[in-house]
Amino acid sequence: MFEYLKRALHLHLATLVVITLPGTASAHVKWFAPYIVGAPPEPVSRTLVDLWFWIGIGLVLAFFILTRMIERGHLGGAAIGALNRATHPIWIRQDDYVRSIIAGFFIAIFAVGNVYLTPDLKTPYEWVSWLQLVIACCIFWRPTMPLAGIGIIMLWVFALRDYELFHLFDYLALGLGVAAYLILEPLKSERLRARRFEVLRWGLAIALMWSSLEKFAFPSWFYPLVVEKPFLTFGMPRDVFIPMAGVTEFTLGFGLLWTPLIRRLSAVALLVIFTAAVWPFGRIDLIGHGLIMAILIAVAAEQRSGMDLMTSFKRPLINVPIGLSGALILFCTAYWGLHLAFFGVNGTVPSPDVPKTTHSYSEEHPHGPGGPAETPHHH
Repeated sequence: MFEYLKRALHLHLATLVVITLPGTASAHVKWFAPYIVGAPPEPVSRTLVDLWFWIGIGLVLAFFILTRMIERGHLGGAAIGALNRATHPIWIRQDDYVRSIIAGFFIAIFAVGNVYLTPDLKTPYEWVSWLQLVIACCIFWRPTMPLAGIGIIMLWVFALRDYELFHLFDYLALGLGVAAYLILEPLKSERLRARRFEVLRWGLAIALMWSSLEKFAFPSWFYPLVVEKPFLTFGMPRDVFIPMAGVTEFTLGFGLLWTPLIRRLSAVALLVIFTAAVWPFGRIDLIGHGLIMAILIAVAAEQRSGMDLMTSFKRPLINVPIGLSGALILFCTAYWGLHLAFFGVNGTVPSPDVPKTTHSYSEEHPHGPGGPAETPHHH
């Protein structure tokens, strides 16, 4: 029996390495490459006939099922015990840690200046930066934490003046998750307060699953990055790497919603991915993803032994593929359906000589208009 568990653990670790590699240099493409939100997406059928998509799904399902098998045995208890010991200093001060990293994030984007919540949502209004500094200050006093949460929601609403609603969906779930944490944490009702880390984790998971669909709907957004930084693909062909990276991001985001060992290992794998992206993409990537990375550490450190929504559903092994399939169907239907509702069958593509990009050219952002690496966007 011990030998079987040992072999299972080795296979588990090998699978974890394989599914982590395709996304290891992943970054939010809207921060570094030209994009047109209203362009018609690739049909879902293109993804469904992609062999590499199904290979990626198979690898991740093997990782999840094997993890769940280990979790139900003695080895699972040992694995959780090791994670508990490694993350104990964070767990005993989990609220102080989360409040500090949220405040630090808003101080960082105040210092960057002229952005709403994230690097690609530019704004000419200076007051936006100062509001983000006020949000950071409100987090340091528990009575004013709900004001910070309301301020985050207000910033997202203000951004609607300048950006399409479909674009802002990328940031809705995480923003609501962080705002809900800030509102729930100072409450006197322990029943409601106990949900604060759960809503934070769900917000992050939904945000990751939603944004991962760009890699299937708009793979050409990633082509300029692959041309400029070919090492990102680890030698894989471009059209193999991009769907595999999309599968990795979606499925590990889904993993954050499953049983304790699966969600904690998914958080560790995602943390490796986002940390690796900092080296090729630099300071902007660190600031933009810093909040996500810090929340992933909090998820990896969470020592609650229970499960949240649909606890009984998550226990059987067979419900791992059922749950993942359901999540894929739900998110793909919402993504392609809402894009069709907002932009129509043919989309809304601006004139070719008026490119829509995240930023103007600079050495740090070489894909802006006027840069030597500028690549026309075609669909």
